[in-house]
Amino acid sequence: MKISEVMTREVRVANPEETIQEAAGTMAELDMGFLPVGTDERLVGTITDRDIAVRGVAKGRGPNVKVQEVMSTDVKYCFEDEEVDHVLDNMGEIQVRRLPVVDRNKRLVGVVSLGDLANKSNRTDEALAGISRRGGKHSQAA
Repeated sequence: MKISEVMTREVRVANPEETIQEAAGTMAELDMGFLPVGTDERLVGTITDRDIAVRGVAKGRGPNVKVQEVMSTDVKYCFEDEEVDHVLDNMGEIQVRRLPVVDRNKRLVGVVSLGDLANKSNRTDEALAGISRRGGKHSQAA
């Protein structure tokens, strides 16, 4: 099964110049904790509710801090034509619960989450185990 069959296609993109309060408002409206960040149709980062909490609020930054100051710039993504099991393996390895989905021209076409994949593969538990490891590249404790 391909990622294009399970991904969420309607995606809102945050602008790096908007505030974290605006990004959090969009997340609340959409009932999700993740937004791709882009400018001029180019993906430049991602921001999560955890980024806002740990890199923003926990460091004493207010609601007017720009998204670009707390977002992750090391953008991980998958292609829409990749197999679900391959993407699950990758998500476990790089310890992420959500990935932007791009076409082969690297244009954003959707987002895939571990929840999207939960009923599509018998390997979701392996990915979750990898994602849940302490530390790693995405540890925000440092």
